[in-house]
Amino acid sequence: MSAASCASASSPVWRRILTVPLVPEAVRQARRDTTTALSEYGLRPDSAFAGAVLLVVSELVANAVRHAAAQSPTADVTIAVGAGQLVVGVADQDPRLPDLSPAAVGDGLRTVADLAAAYGGTLSVEPAMHGCGKVMLARFCVPGDLSSHGRHAGSRAF
Repeated sequence: MSAASCASASSPVWRRILTVPLVPEAVRQARRDTTTALSEYGLRPDSAFAGAVLLVVSELVANAVRHAAAQSPTADVTIAVGAGQLVVGVADQDPRLPDLSPAAVGDGLRTVADLAAAYGGTLSVEPAMHGCGKVMLARFCVPGDLSSHGRHAGSRAF
């Protein structure tokens, strides 16, 4: 997905990062914080788009709890919005990169990939920039009827 395919006009990037302990309660905490972030950005939390984003956050954090907790006591959940895109990132310290090929992914990551694709986006995994670990990235194009509702000026940075 290119930035040009999602962007309507140049806009600043708005970002929120939440560090969660990799325990089962992390999913609830990440969903609650993501709901707040979407509201602060001006996206209705009861919209279908917000529902898709919340499910993606839930699945990615649950996978980190399930598969990375032995290597990583915490994960960073990032929600970034700008240039017509919303990106969910879940970073942990486990260096194992999951195979994202269609034949290899389980139901959770297949759902994440399908939800991202439904909004013109993608699912990917990258090695962490600093140190060991990885970041799972789900990218979405913000629907046109929602993208102009963000409160860029005066919003607190994520």
